Amino acid sequence: MGLIMKLVRVIYVVYAAIIFLGIMFLILPPIFLASLLGKEKGGNIIFYFLRFWAHVWFPMAGMPVRRIYECAPEDKEPCIYVVNHRSYLDAAIAVKVMRLPFRPLGKVEMSKIPFFGFIYKNSVVAVDRSNAPARARSVREMMTALKAGISILMFPEGTTNESDQPLRPFHNGAFRMAIEMQIPIKPVLYLDAGDRLPHTGPMNLNPGKCRVVFLPTIPVAGLTLDDINDLKQRVYEVMDSALRKHRHYPSLQHAG
Repeated sequence: MGLIMKLVRVIYVVYAAIIFLGIMFLILPPIFLASLLGKEKGGNIIFYFLRFWAHVWFPMAGMPVRRIYECAPEDKEPCIYVVNHRSYLDAAIAVKVMRLPFRPLGKVEMSKIPFFGFIYKNSVVAVDRSNAPARARSVREMMTALKAGISILMFPEGTTNESDQPLRPFHNGAFRMAIEMQIPIKPVLYLDAGDRLPHTGPMNLNPGKCRVVFLPTIPVAGLTLDDINDLKQRVYEVMDSALRKHRHYPSLQHAG
């Protein structure tokens, strides 16, 4: 039985990969044309093609994506989405569920992947964390997007969370930008992405539900840079509490 299940898993992963690549190559030509229109206008058009890709791929891969709102309906003002990071599926889920237009912050290394890298670098704000001037350029690009009414999506943990706890410690970037730009923060939770595509590798991709929880917006009006740590802690506690409500996690062990 174990051998049969392994064979079924391999067949499923190959099937999902073929669908993934097939749709990607289908939308590559119009994405190339849209990229000629520039980062702002062209980037917004590109996201409609990416949304088409996501709306086709997730159901065909047996991963129904469901939004859960624990807040009032979204308004149309730009915001900074802060999202927990469990899986390489996270960016793809964002394309399917986030209100357009938006730009995710992503690792520059992903832009080196053949074909996919072209789509990636034209649809995200890529950041090279090892290069200070490159980080500064990424910040300027995000600020330009926000001024143009384009929301930003950031993973405040900085990297995928491979622990048994809901969240890793947060970095300051999203909260500094929110305060400097006076842009509200919208916490969002991906409940099942880590189950669908664990960090153990792509061969562990599996079908199943993908729930996305939208939490109430956290305003930053009137806050100053002196309030970064308080704001970061507030958002962390809101997201941690909501994740624990929706999923079971081991209790933290306190010394003493």
